[in-house]
Amino acid sequence: MDPFEPEDDMVVWLATNRNSRKVQEIEQDPRVSLYYEADGGDGYVAIQGTARLVDDPAEKKRRWKKGWEEFYPDREATYLLIAVTPESLEVVSYRLELVGDPQTWQPPRVRFPQVGPKQP
Repeated sequence: MDPFEPEDDMVVWLATNRNSRKVQEIEQDPRVSLYYEADGGDGYVAIQGTARLVDDPAEKKRRWKKGWEEFYPDREATYLLIAVTPESLEVVSYRLELVGDPQTWQPPRVRFPQVGPKQP
């Protein structure tokens, strides 16, 4: 996967082939986890959240990366976006001595407030 940088609200956008297994799985259960390993393997960030499939042409045009042509030769038919809205984020960094609880091994976690639809 080649995710975009998280936005200010921490929503992470990814692209996929609409025929992929991921799409079917998200349609059945939108709960997902994203895992980012630190360079050198000395830590990670894991985001748990809810995925939403986005097929809006304007959004797809805005979120296109040069070089994806080989993955989506029929861009109109196969290119689909996934937006992941985070519910929580775990982080471990051995280099920064940011590690889990010594008893439970529970890593430091940030919980995001659940935001409803934007008000006019």
